[in-house]
Amino acid sequence: MGNGKVYLVGAGPGDAKLITIKGLECIKKADVVVYDRLASPRLLRQMKPGARKIYVGKRTERHTMQQEDINKLLVELALEGLVVVRLKGGDPTVFGRVGEEAEELRKHGIVYEIVPGITSSIAVPAYAGIPVTHRNLASSFSVITGHENPEKLDKMIKWDKVTNATGTLVFMMGVAQIGHITAQLLKHGRPATTPVALVRWGTRAEQETLVGTLADIAEKVAERDFKPPAVIVVGDVVGQRDRLRWAEQMPLFGRRILVTRSRSQASELVDRIEELGGEPYEFPVIETVMPESEAKLGAIRTALAEIGSYDWVFFTSVNGVDYFFDHLDREGLDIRSMHKARIAAVGPATIEALRARGIRSEAPPQTFDAEGMLAAYGDQMLPGQRVLLPRGDLARTWLSDTLIERGLDVTGLDTYETVMTGEDDEELLELLEEGKVHAVTFTSSSTVRNLIAVLKRMGASDPAALLNRSTIACIGPQTAKTAEEAGLNVHLLAKEATIEGLIDVLCGWKAATEKGRGGF
Repeated sequence: MGNGKVYLVGAGPGDAKLITIKGLECIKKADVVVYDRLASPRLLRQMKPGARKIYVGKRTERHTMQQEDINKLLVELALEGLVVVRLKGGDPTVFGRVGEEAEELRKHGIVYEIVPGITSSIAVPAYAGIPVTHRNLASSFSVITGHENPEKLDKMIKWDKVTNATGTLVFMMGVAQIGHITAQLLKHGRPATTPVALVRWGTRAEQETLVGTLADIAEKVAERDFKPPAVIVVGDVVGQRDRLRWAEQMPLFGRRILVTRSRSQASELVDRIEELGGEPYEFPVIETVMPESEAKLGAIRTALAEIGSYDWVFFTSVNGVDYFFDHLDREGLDIRSMHKARIAAVGPATIEALRARGIRSEAPPQTFDAEGMLAAYGDQMLPGQRVLLPRGDLARTWLSDTLIERGLDVTGLDTYETVMTGEDDEELLELLEEGKVHAVTFTSSSTVRNLIAVLKRMGASDPAALLNRSTIACIGPQTAKTAEEAGLNVHLLAKEATIEGLIDVLCGWKAATEKGRGGF
């Protein structure tokens, strides 16, 4: 077996979408990803099935893997013939020790590539509304390490040269040494009134900015107990923040929101959260699949063989639409076979899924559940009429039961099955325990049940109590009922059972908490 290849990839400053296209392509083809904590967990979800994840960064109560051991690990993995991604926060060449890793790989004849990333030194200030250069304020900037003790800093940095060499100074990882840094800059000629900003966890939900001057910033850091990691920006460009801050103005800024729906359906909710400045954390706990049992497949074939005899076809979900038409296609049939039937749907998303297939459903009900559908069409549904109800295996039986009671001939079809998914995610457990997941969204009863089951499998002794540290948001009353029965405190309920309805209630919650009202 020949040697593999190592990609030394910059993950960007934290926001998952700030990785480069090439960096993402590397992750998708990797056999193993070696990563540290500064890499967004969302990026790891792009790995191909079966790929390995190896964590080598700092974590509470665990020893950090030494750089020499990381170098050795990369060599060993490559010698196994694997495609390896070493995923680093920011850019790997900016205080990322990529030189040491590359040198070790070259020594062993291993092919590697360095894939640059967006460095925190420019991205983090930008998210705080601070450009590191400005035509009228600073035509150059310096990036300087601050992550050393004062004695070592003084040996590494020529303060007399650095202090006034460029208009903007950016110190990386220097919070602990802020007093020494400011003292040296003052000593070597920077005015005491020079603006300074510290931006903590820039581009992430925890982003926080502290502004002062060289004269008082160290005192402010102590008063606020301002913790690392943070980027320090020194220079007149800091004054631009008052006019250019943009991230903090977004409706969901500072909120990390857990998305539990299936990966195939999560994109709309994830995209809307991101568009509004929030940080989505994808953790799909359900997936939908075709039925496998011959009994269910036989029932579907039998029902579709009689498709022309149904008076009504009711669709209660987008999945119901998608899988129904997959089965229809498998049987060599199309929409013409349903010419006799009146087709009705629950909710705008289901209606749109039908419209995309050239089908206009009956006038939509005023509510977004089966009860609303029956209220809208009940007086038109007569005893003896045949009804086809494509649905999932976990769907409520209320609609079919009620129609049968009214004398209709109902065929309920399990056209798809909902299965539990969700890989163990230690990062998610830590975030929940630390109260750093601000809201948990549920879009179906199965997402409630499965998330609790997955958390229990991951070692949570009381998943409901763990989740209740976050704000619980449900898309509709049935989902909320399931959540409450599971011991969850439902704080937010969408007025309309749609993704946009869920987004609206999340934005309202954020606005209310910002005003100090403590939410809804």
